[in-house]
Amino acid sequence: MLNYWWVTRPKRKLDSVPEVLATFADISLNQEWSGQRGTQMAYEDALEKAGLKRVGARRDQSGSGGRTYVAWLVSLGLIFNHAKTGNIKLTLAGEAIMNGDSPVDVLKQQVLKYQFPSSFSMGRGVQVSERFKIRPFRFLLRLLSDDRLERYLTQDEIAKIIAVDAENEKESVYEMVVQKILRFREVGDKCLDSNFYELYKPSRGEVNPDHPFSHLQDMANTMINWIEYIQLAKRNEDRNLVILEEKQAEVDAILSSHLPFIDRPTDHEFFQRKYGLDPKHRKDIRNLEKTQTVTARIIAEQKIRTAYIKTSLMKPITGITPGLISEITEETGISSDLVEEILNKVYPHGAVGAFLSSYFEMAFKGREECTEFEVATTELFKDVFGYNAKHLGQTGSKSAPDILLLSDSEGYQAIVDNKAYSKYSISGDHHNRMVHNYLKRIQSYSSSPFPIGFFTYIAGGFGKSIDKQIQDEVKESGIHGSGITISNFIKMIENHQNGVRKYSHRDLRSIFSLDRQVALKDVCENSFTNDVYGLELWKNTKVADSSGFIH
Repeated sequence: MLNYWWVTRPKRKLDSVPEVLATFADISLNQEWSGQRGTQMAYEDALEKAGLKRVGARRDQSGSGGRTYVAWLVSLGLIFNHAKTGNIKLTLAGEAIMNGDSPVDVLKQQVLKYQFPSSFSMGRGVQVSERFKIRPFRFLLRLLSDDRLERYLTQDEIAKIIAVDAENEKESVYEMVVQKILRFREVGDKCLDSNFYELYKPSRGEVNPDHPFSHLQDMANTMINWIEYIQLAKRNEDRNLVILEEKQAEVDAILSSHLPFIDRPTDHEFFQRKYGLDPKHRKDIRNLEKTQTVTARIIAEQKIRTAYIKTSLMKPITGITPGLISEITEETGISSDLVEEILNKVYPHGAVGAFLSSYFEMAFKGREECTEFEVATTELFKDVFGYNAKHLGQTGSKSAPDILLLSDSEGYQAIVDNKAYSKYSISGDHHNRMVHNYLKRIQSYSSSPFPIGFFTYIAGGFGKSIDKQIQDEVKESGIHGSGITISNFIKMIENHQNGVRKYSHRDLRSIFSLDRQVALKDVCENSFTNDVYGLELWKNTKVADSSGFIH
């Protein structure tokens, strides 16, 4: 039995979940899974061919590698075993991902609802101790919002303190954990229990004397990766986990919401269907007892969906185009007519949201992937907002910006500079480059007669002096400008794509001409209070006691 928090981790990050789910659906959906060694090995083969699982020698030829990935999907509430038929089914959250909904939005809800106990945590081969009655990720967000902890946590603190001592959400337990973290920051491992290794040893095998905490560190690292994926927090330059500044209001709204525990964790189907509600549903009322005859068309449609999801993770898809149809046709070998029909039926508006998880990560990788970040931004301005967008950054010239935007409808051009840093500040050299090279000498790289409408920086985050630095550039150049975090730019993309707020080129010029950092309120009012993450799903439920359990 595990005497500490646990998340399964065939992959340390959640970015491959949509493709892992799609690959599983292609092989095993609506079929029996338990005991079906042939199906399990076929899934393992498919994962390896898709590059989702490392190819290697199999010790037992039993499909255990595939079962590990299935356990991952179960733990996230995306699939379940239908009791009456014995077949594997998608939860509504799993269906939402397969239908092209933003996987970040769907998985954000699943991570925030993740709890001990659950059908997964009580399952054979996992068995997290029954003493844990807690939503671990909500607990971490609360700690990250605590001024006494200076609003940060380390991987060490999660591994050695929080994951072993935070067994429920009672106020007394929370305060004990806070005080123990503060003590840990003073004296380190000296504050740990004298029999720590024995109490919290791995469930299998012996403790590695050279790395006695490795199993806890791996778990803590994976949990941090999950929080980073849902775009609420990020490791900073010191490798400490901090809530993104522009996401604090959203986190406050999450923590202030009443979210009772999901009951009956020993009833697998009941628990999974309730846990697996996507942001658009309050109940799962589907009748799944009727068996559907598997036809060649159904098989073809599933292969098209799988190929589409794989493609959508690599680039933004704003609609069904001849190029996309050709790409999916080549990938699947299915006729272009059927590919076009299925894509237009299932994904008529594209699926930009699937790509945005990768795009978010690009904004924090420094120079490592700066060109990829620039190219992706160019495509988003072109495909989502309708600009004639040109990527100039590949030239490596310091006399041209990363991206040039042209708006024929409003008669202006604009400059975008990507900065893949978590705390970007405009240095003297960058100031001069923007003012004297990009703005004052625009004719050296642009043949457009239009005036400059604005300049903007897009970065993972900004330093405290960014507003003054932008205003200094505005004052010297006479051109209005701004900076916007990747989180708020993604929110603009989501608003536009989902019809929450459509931005004209005139609107965009106004937003990007604020002469300061663009705030969330500038792009959408009350965006974090919408019922996007299922925070309203639990209204009118029974009242929970102080530990969070429902009576």
